[in-house]
Amino acid sequence: MTLYDITRTISPTLAVFPGDTPFSARSLMSLQAGDPVNLLTLTLTAHCGTHADAVYHYSDTGIHPDQLPIERYLGRARVITVHRDQGPILPSDLSVQQLDGVRRVLLHTRYSSLPDDQWDGEFPYPSPMLIDWLSDQGVFLLGVDTPSVDHAQSRELPSHHQMLARDMLILENLMLRDVPDGDYELIALPLKIAGVCGTPVRAVLRR
Repeated sequence: MTLYDITRTISPTLAVFPGDTPFSARSLMSLQAGDPVNLLTLTLTAHCGTHADAVYHYSDTGIHPDQLPIERYLGRARVITVHRDQGPILPSDLSVQQLDGVRRVLLHTRYSSLPDDQWDGEFPYPSPMLIDWLSDQGVFLLGVDTPSVDHAQSRELPSHHQMLARDMLILENLMLRDVPDGDYELIALPLKIAGVCGTPVRAVLRR
């Protein structure tokens, strides 16, 4: 059995989306100060690092992380290389054209080659056309190794909303640098947090 950890490391140096709150940790209790334990308060956004978008992130009537169907985040997934460095990803940009019944797709772009502390706003992102194409083949979970499924400057978020229309869930900011294309078992369970717009996940692939 081979395990691939496809999770970005959360740390104060992790690059975040412009305007997001960087990760930080503040000590509440300390063994060195004579307290019985070390205890830290963590500050981060719900979309820090590798994370699952809750539908509430882009729809006021959408579900929160504690309501996400966890079975979508556990099961057979296919890693597919994207032959596009920036702009909207089309079906023709994928290294494979047949999904063979796979319902979870993870897109591997050049962004996985970037270190955790580097931000590049000109990342490739799935086009609404690609989302329709994937959905027509039965895909219900799309994971990307980029910070978003839309352009960094987009305010309309067409790909988010097309995924909502297609009942497709989102994983973002995966780390697929050392993962060959192919089929795996995905394990990327959302934390059970009520009332928020997303949650970090510990995403792994098993083969």
